[in-house]
Amino acid sequence: MKASNDFRVYGGDGSTILERGVRLPPVDSGEWIDDPAGYLADDGLRDATNVAIALGQPLLVTGEPGTGKTQFARSVAYELGLPSPFVFNTKSTSTARDLFYRYDSLRHFHDAQFSKVHADVENYIEYASLGLAILCAMAPAAADRFLPPSLRGSGPSRAVVLIDEVDKAPRDVPNDVLDEIEGMRFTVRETRQTFVADPAYRPIVILTSNSERTLPDAFLRRCVFYHIPFPDAQRLRLIIQRRLRPGSRFAPAMVESAIRHFERIRELGLRKKPSTAELLAWVRMLDNLGLDLDRIGPAEAEALAFTYSILAKSKEDLVLMQQELAHRATRGA
Repeated sequence: MKASNDFRVYGGDGSTILERGVRLPPVDSGEWIDDPAGYLADDGLRDATNVAIALGQPLLVTGEPGTGKTQFARSVAYELGLPSPFVFNTKSTSTARDLFYRYDSLRHFHDAQFSKVHADVENYIEYASLGLAILCAMAPAAADRFLPPSLRGSGPSRAVVLIDEVDKAPRDVPNDVLDEIEGMRFTVRETRQTFVADPAYRPIVILTSNSERTLPDAFLRRCVFYHIPFPDAQRLRLIIQRRLRPGSRFAPAMVESAIRHFERIRELGLRKKPSTAELLAWVRMLDNLGLDLDRIGPAEAEALAFTYSILAKSKEDLVLMQQELAHRATRGA
């Protein structure tokens, strides 16, 4: 299969796209890439998930960035027939309270000072991921008035909560939420209301970490832990097969050559090795171009060099990849 050279729509030479007679291609959104039905969990991850659900403990998942930790939570919700997870994206400024609710004190103060209408504190509280999951696990009569309209009337129901990149939070945050996560309860300090999940609908909590910061021992002791290893070639093959676009012409032999090339790139001593997520994006581009890496001529080599911008995350890494490509061309490999 010959590579298409019609991938350049930006000329950079001062001419416009209309002057060059080129059309912008449709955006390849790749929605099928994130379809939870296509997620492939290994045996160890499935076992750890079942243990965490049986014990009612949080599941802490680690692994290289881009190995599918975040998509995993969507897969769990999909397989259990639950709605999409409530997601909390941890920041360096996150507090323990942020997992449950946010209180807009500035707006409350402004309205109390300048509005003639009584400013009820409840109007300034917005419930966050873990707080919403606990509310959903309560009887509607007790919880509905605190929930957004889209969630009212459906409880009590179980939910999956993803606390993403928990290691980004200040060190005291994980310890500060130990009791709340264990008891699936929280108190809104401003209203003195306490909310407790029905144990029969206990939320499933999944935490991810890139191991940028060591988590407290007390927190780790109350979690079920699993580390996602980087996939070997056989597993990469299965992942790619599940994630190829509908109607793809990327033949099995092309998948094999792409995996071999990708593994060689990861062995180049890069500052940042490309991840599984970047591999999938790269394969999408190879598929779009019809690039067979076992048949690389001058035109195909030019197109392949263009795709390295998906895999490289620094100038130095990009140069290494380009040098490897040039070396392969020289030795005819």
